[in-house]
Amino acid sequence: MIKAGIIGATGYAGAELVRILLGHKETEIKWYGSRSYVDQSYASVYQNMFELVEDTCLDDNLEELARQVDVIFTATPQGYLSGILTGEILSQTKVVDLSADYRIKDVKTYEKWYKLEHKSPQLIEEAVYGLCEINREKVKQARLIANPGCYTTCSILTAYPLVREGFIDPDTLIIDAKSGTSGAGRGAKVGNLFCEVNENIKAYGVTTHRHTPEIEEQLGYAAGKEITVSFTPHLVPMNRGILATEYASLAKKPDGSYPSAEELRAAYHKYYDQEKFVRVLKEGVCPETKWVEGSNYVDVNFVVEERTHRVIMMGTLDNLVKGAAGQAVQNMNLLFGLPEAEGLELVPMFP
Repeated sequence: MIKAGIIGATGYAGAELVRILLGHKETEIKWYGSRSYVDQSYASVYQNMFELVEDTCLDDNLEELARQVDVIFTATPQGYLSGILTGEILSQTKVVDLSADYRIKDVKTYEKWYKLEHKSPQLIEEAVYGLCEINREKVKQARLIANPGCYTTCSILTAYPLVREGFIDPDTLIIDAKSGTSGAGRGAKVGNLFCEVNENIKAYGVTTHRHTPEIEEQLGYAAGKEITVSFTPHLVPMNRGILATEYASLAKKPDGSYPSAEELRAAYHKYYDQEKFVRVLKEGVCPETKWVEGSNYVDVNFVVEERTHRVIMMGTLDNLVKGAAGQAVQNMNLLFGLPEAEGLELVPMFP
């Protein structure tokens, strides 16, 4: 059995990790870390865990935890892990970090967008960006995984095949993304109150959202050059889910023609037909968040707009599963040589 510890177990992503790992036949949770609820029973924080979890919440002593478990999940605010992680800890256990501390390779870019000083830049280079569908082989060899963000996972996977094949001009990429309120975390914020969110939709972080450089970096690797995208997130009145609608100009082929819809569809199937958790929908079917809720699936599709020579790409996922905890477990499975889908055979909930 893999012994796992969770730091930040009482946040939404941490709680989703608990839910998934309780159904994982190869894993045992040894440590429920939560600075806010030390010595309280976990089931008193999340009553849905009554008679399922008997443990109490412990502190976030990473050094002690590293000696007790095989893998640590850190579902913590930005800056927490980078301030305490050491090579000594990584020599004792593997770490899957759900924050952004090790996602961006350029420390100055991280510090600019997150307004934080990075306390362990020496570990950034060895961290593997844990988007399994793209970095699977690198993940298997790693000891530190930078689990991708929810918006970024959806945005990257939705456009990746067309960027990778050179079918679109990535510098024209515009990403319009909408998320349920759980993406903002469990902390009390006026903007997330029911009366503020219900019957409302709003853009936020316009031109400044911190997932922007992460999207640019990863799609830049696919394009083989640095790229610039426009990314605008929105908050919508639902618990879970992300819908990314992405627009880009088609790139002309050497003969001056534009790639056809058939060529674009072939690109999606080329990259995703062997992927368990990415579903390329049938022609004319637009993804909906309800079709992936509670699951580790990403649904993608596209439509070509012939008159403008643009393509509209669409993707959906559950921000707490494939956008956070499910992806973290997928990474753990790869780290320990388990079937990648172990514990993640979660049928989407409907309605």
